[in-house]
Amino acid sequence: MKESTELSATYKSNDTEEWLDIYFTRPLGYLWARFFNAFNVHPNVVTILSIILGIAAAVMFYFDDIYYNIIGILLLVWANLYDSADGQMARMTGKKTRWGRILDGFAGDVWFFCIYAAICLRLTFQPIPFMPQYDWGIWIWLLCAYAGFICHGKQCQLADYYRNVHLYFIKGESGSELDNFKKLREEFYSLSWREFWAWKAFLYFYGNYTRAQEKQSPAFQSFKAKLDEMYGRNLPADLVKDFRAGSLPLMKYANILTFNTRAIVLYVSILFGHPWIYPVFEITVLLALYYCMRGRHEALCRHLESNLSNYATTK
Repeated sequence: MKESTELSATYKSNDTEEWLDIYFTRPLGYLWARFFNAFNVHPNVVTILSIILGIAAAVMFYFDDIYYNIIGILLLVWANLYDSADGQMARMTGKKTRWGRILDGFAGDVWFFCIYAAICLRLTFQPIPFMPQYDWGIWIWLLCAYAGFICHGKQCQLADYYRNVHLYFIKGESGSELDNFKKLREEFYSLSWREFWAWKAFLYFYGNYTRAQEKQSPAFQSFKAKLDEMYGRNLPADLVKDFRAGSLPLMKYANILTFNTRAIVLYVSILFGHPWIYPVFEITVLLALYYCMRGRHEALCRHLESNLSNYATTK
């Protein structure tokens, strides 16, 4: 019972965890977190180890050999366990840093960039399904570039953002990693390159990441600005309840658009020898889910903003 309670304490929240994480990733990640914590390893080191494992997995996906591919799948599962463990360690030990937050997001980007490259290199000189007279050639590179840089990037950015927005409403600033582009840029310009060159570089790219999230959610930005003006950080309980009721059903979309579902499709496509299925899945199914999630979330924000005057302040 005690260990179960300790494990639950390492979740971001029950609202934002999906079943595969609860029953597989988090329990195993917790064991790794306890192992690394016993040796006083910093969570950021675990994140770097996950990057190495993810790159190794991508190398295994390059080979048109089921045994290498199985090794690649196991390596990527292992990388994901470390990706879970670093956050769990941070929540267990209080070693939560903005470096860690940024590095954690960077890890997944590196994994999938390398995976796309491996798929392209593997398929370039292979025939296109249903048109065996033609090789993939440059077309697989264009397909993966669109799937990765346009679809995958936007999908993961907004899913991550909506989960942090949800956590902001149910846990406040201390329980969320919701950032603001304007504040990040102000901090960026306040520092000197000579003394803080590494942090300034991180702030620049992380600021661009945050700005991309904000551009995809104009209705929420308007809603949040009005909230800050009327209530500050002391949100009315009824407003929080109504937002959670509308946002909670969208968390399943946010989870699908992050790792587990896309990883399962990747594994199946690799094992069946048709890795092109994965970028096509991102461009079709996941892109449709992205627009559905975004449309519903924006509608929720517009509705709540139009009714803000009906909520009593708790100041």
